[in-house]
Amino acid sequence: METETSCQNNFEMSEMLATFLGSTPLLEEAWRLCSIANTKFPGAYLVEQIGSVAYVAFSGRQRDSGSDQSSRNLVPLDAENAGLFAPLYRHSEAEEPIKVHNRMLKLFLSIFPRLQIQIAALMGKVKSIVITGQSIGGTIASLSALWLLCHLQSMSSPISTVLCITFGSPLLGNEALRRSIIRERWGGNFCHVVSKHDIMPRLLFAKIVNHVSKIQTLLNFWHWCMVSPHVIVTGLSSQLPDDLKDAIFHCVLKDLELLTQAEEPLSGSLFRPFGSYVFCCEEGAICVENAASVVKMMYLMLATGSPSCSIEDHLMYGDYVAKVSKQVLKARNFHEEGLPDSSYEAGVALALQSSELIDKEPVKDLCFSRQNSNLRKEVAIMAKDCLQMAQNDHKPNLTAANLAIKLSKIVPFRAEIEWYKTCCDEADDQMGYYDSFKLKGGSRREARVNLNRHKLAGFWNSVILMLENNKLPHDFDRRAKWVNASQFYKLLVEPLDIADYYRTGMHRKHGHYIDHGRERRYEIFDKWWRDRSVPDEENKRSKFASLTQDSCFWARVEEAREWLDNVRSESDVTKRHLLWHKIDMFEKYARKLIENKEVSKDVLAKNSSFSRWMEEWKELKS
Repeated sequence: METETSCQNNFEMSEMLATFLGSTPLLEEAWRLCSIANTKFPGAYLVEQIGSVAYVAFSGRQRDSGSDQSSRNLVPLDAENAGLFAPLYRHSEAEEPIKVHNRMLKLFLSIFPRLQIQIAALMGKVKSIVITGQSIGGTIASLSALWLLCHLQSMSSPISTVLCITFGSPLLGNEALRRSIIRERWGGNFCHVVSKHDIMPRLLFAKIVNHVSKIQTLLNFWHWCMVSPHVIVTGLSSQLPDDLKDAIFHCVLKDLELLTQAEEPLSGSLFRPFGSYVFCCEEGAICVENAASVVKMMYLMLATGSPSCSIEDHLMYGDYVAKVSKQVLKARNFHEEGLPDSSYEAGVALALQSSELIDKEPVKDLCFSRQNSNLRKEVAIMAKDCLQMAQNDHKPNLTAANLAIKLSKIVPFRAEIEWYKTCCDEADDQMGYYDSFKLKGGSRREARVNLNRHKLAGFWNSVILMLENNKLPHDFDRRAKWVNASQFYKLLVEPLDIADYYRTGMHRKHGHYIDHGRERRYEIFDKWWRDRSVPDEENKRSKFASLTQDSCFWARVEEAREWLDNVRSESDVTKRHLLWHKIDMFEKYARKLIENKEVSKDVLAKNSSFSRWMEEWKELKS
């Protein structure tokens, strides 16, 4: 169990990250350039170098806002982009395809040729690149940052840091995109600044098809306001019809509420947030990373606002950035009489204060009145629960540590199977590991091995389930300890799974093992092994491997045995030639494994299935 101190540190870190951003020139410079881009570069972007840092700022005034009925359409990221995002692509057909907002992708691709040239010109001149943008420009900035991160991964570059800072930008893509960014460990490269009531970053959580024309009117209004960045924002939304403001506000608020109340958070949303979200308000800022917590904070903050506030807040990022930067220079005053005695509760309270959701004495705020005090109390309670949920993002490392203990406890099961293999390889019958288990599966010794096989399968299935439910660190599948452990398990145990599959006749019912019987965990472990950062050893083996390096080797033998039986009885010349070709290809593959000593000695045992197959094949060829 985590200690109180660690829980407190989680909340302190969320406030510290926001404080760090406010204490550096990053936020102020990013917003300054966004403001210039909004005013002078509609539909485009500007590039400015400040020392060793280059800024790329995209205008929030884009010509094609994508507010028609396809505005929530998602398209596969690899559909039309010439490999620009290759590291993010799905690795197998079983994975959900990565999808992004259709119109945002088109806007990015339209400016990409020029952007690519300008980024190339910066190489060697700067050490860091900050890509930023407000509103729709922020979403294009996110796509640009993703492309640059992918691009830099494939080359040696002096650029050490890529940071994307967005202000009130709409969502970009689906859950698969979020997972891919996490897998590449790029989450920390994205900082999304969201003001307390701004409806723009919340729009795509809602089903807005019935309000397309209203949203287009709203976008045009925002674009008109961006031309004059120094205009007084308060009361500006009065220029819009009340029914327009009310319809959009309550549509988004209702759908956000449904999302936060769902048994599985975000299950009803096409879009998912990724990266860090910095929520800004009069009291300061707080950083949240957990996706479900981000959505809940968006809902809770919007619930304390009004239709007018939700529109005007989209134009107030300059004020919020300035306040955040100023407030880090002075001591923070806690609104209660004192900090709670519990360090954990104190951490929660500090985070709540930064979010401006705590119940305190009413302040002068045009968005609220005293009659909202009961609502504020309810929101404060829900916000506390939300922040407590957010700290769960810091538990995966603890879960992984506990999992390592569980791994050590299953070692005896694995050791018994290793002992069984050694006995089979040295037995007088010279059948080897695979054939012994296949032919003697009903014996007492094999029954014990079979029980251990199921226990190990249960453990590794639980590991995969935890990883897919985000209960383990995002880089878990790249940690050498677990990659190597899963590979050893696969090489040791999968031959037993294959033997059991063919012994019980499952191949006659479902088809051969590789295509119809292989467990999903082995396919996942194959991917872990392929994606590991340590390259394959090039040194040639001096002796046979302790375990055959192709865990599906015996399944290939079983298929080759069937081909050999069929080729004897096949009368069709074309089919017979195809079978002959398959057999010949398998023989070459097997001989290469043997030549490279990538098979265990049980493969070459006198009475193994492979040795007997080779003898039959030689007879047929002679």
